[in-house]
Amino acid sequence: MGEDTKTKVKESQQEGRQEMWRSIEIVGSVEKWALTVVVGDELNFIPPLNFAMVDNGVFRSGFPHSANFSFLQTLNLRSIIYLCPEPYPEANTEFLKSNEIRLFQFGIEGYKEPFVNIPDDTIREALNVVLDVRNHPVLIHCNRGKHRTGCVVGCLRKLQRWCLSSVFDEYQRFAAAKARVSDQRFMELFDVSSVPISFSCSNKYNYINKSQMERFLKMSSVSCKLLSGA
Repeated sequence: MGEDTKTKVKESQQEGRQEMWRSIEIVGSVEKWALTVVVGDELNFIPPLNFAMVDNGVFRSGFPHSANFSFLQTLNLRSIIYLCPEPYPEANTEFLKSNEIRLFQFGIEGYKEPFVNIPDDTIREALNVVLDVRNHPVLIHCNRGKHRTGCVVGCLRKLQRWCLSSVFDEYQRFAAAKARVSDQRFMELFDVSSVPISFSCSNKYNYINKSQMERFLKMSSVSCKLLSGA
């Protein structure tokens, strides 16, 4: 092979490498831009585990983490009811301060069956906070949003005069395979007459409405699929 031919081959190879790197840079830039758009438009709106709207101005969930803060801001929360005995994390406390959200902590131990003693008085105190519309919008949460949160919401449903089968159906929808007979027994025996105020929704506050909530949950569903690679 002559020198001229070798030179041309080398130049061709160099041009090929440059084009390849240029292609990689372009693809990388596009992917980075696309990710930024997704993050800015959707992935910031990730609800906490087991999040749901209970009623106007009342929400439930598992423990919220920093990835959920942007979503929680859309709820315009005034209060959070925390049902665990452990101290609230510093990051969460800072989030509450910066958004002027009041924290009500009712430390219920995370018992397991069969020996369970759910504190009736503590559930009643938590309900009194939920029933005070001055605390709305309010988020009720424990660690997983299943048992302790389920008991508070179940007792609230009794105040709303739901039949027991509907109360249990809702509880089981969140607890799933972890549903506890003791929790359902507690809700069944809970004396609603010990909570003098009946619950009714108030529309005079500027809550996030249900159509907005459906939109955010739809967006968050897409976000979760993107994060999981589904």
